[in-house]
Amino acid sequence: MSKAEIICISNQKGGVGKTTTAENLGIGLAQMGKRVLLVDLDPQGSLTIALGHQRPDDLDVTVTDVMRSVTEGKDIPEGYGIIHHPEGVDLLPANIELAGMEAGLVNVMSRETVLKEYLSNVRKEYDNILIDCMPSLGMLTINALTAADSIIIPMQPQYLSAKGLEQLLGTVNKVKRQLNPKLRIEGILLTMVDGRTNQSKEVSELVRSVYGKQIKVFDTEIPRSVRVSETPVHGSSIYTHDPRGKASQQYRKLTEEVVHIAEKRHRLQFEESR
Repeated sequence: MSKAEIICISNQKGGVGKTTTAENLGIGLAQMGKRVLLVDLDPQGSLTIALGHQRPDDLDVTVTDVMRSVTEGKDIPEGYGIIHHPEGVDLLPANIELAGMEAGLVNVMSRETVLKEYLSNVRKEYDNILIDCMPSLGMLTINALTAADSIIIPMQPQYLSAKGLEQLLGTVNKVKRQLNPKLRIEGILLTMVDGRTNQSKEVSELVRSVYGKQIKVFDTEIPRSVRVSETPVHGSSIYTHDPRGKASQQYRKLTEEVVHIAEKRHRLQFEESR
C-alpha cells in the first residue's frame, strides 16, 4: 500500500487563505476518490471551526494530545482524536491548548520531528495528508515542514505579501538543509485575487516573473469571494455552500492541477527507476 503524500499549507502572514485552501483542496481531493486527512496545526483552530466544530476548546482529544503522546512515548490508539466530516475527509482538530504545546516543545528531544513521528504511523491509511499551519515560523511550523513532502504557499497579490515570501523561502531552505532534504515547494497559490484592480494584476504578474523561474506558481488563481468567507459559519466547504460559484470552480481546478502535478512526478520517478 502506498503512503500518503503530505502537503503543508504555510505562510507566516495571516489572512492569506491557508485554512480555506486546506479545507477546499482536501475536500476536492476526497471528491476525486482520495482518502484525505486534514491536520489543524493552528492554536486558533480555524480549520476545526471551518469544518463545523464551533467550540474547539470543548473537544476531548486534539492534535495536542496526539503530539504529547509522542513526546511521552505512549502508544496512540488507531483513530485517536480523528473526527470524520460528512464531506468525506478526516480531521485531526486543534484548539488553544496547542499554544502551550508549542512552548513545551522547546525542552523536548527531537522536537522538530514530533509531528513527523505521528504521521509516519497514519500515512498508510491515507492518499493525502494536508497540514494547515499557523501564521508564524515557530516550532509548530518547523514540525509541519519537517513532516511534509511538499509545501503550498498561498499568498495575496499584494506587495507586502511578496516581501514576506522571502522570509518563508529562507525557512524552507533551512529546513531542507538541516531536517528534511526531500522537502519541495509544490507551488505558490495566488488567493483573494481581485481581477478588477490594477494592483492585483501587477503583483500577480510580478510574482510570476520574479519567482516563476525557480518556483511553480499555480495556473489557478483563487478569486476574492464573500461566499468563501461565509463557509466557516456553515461548517461546510465552498462546494456545498456555493457549488456553482467562481471560487468553487477555481478550487476544483486547483485540485485537478495538484493531482496532475503529482501524477506527472510519479510517472517521471517510475521511468527513472526502470
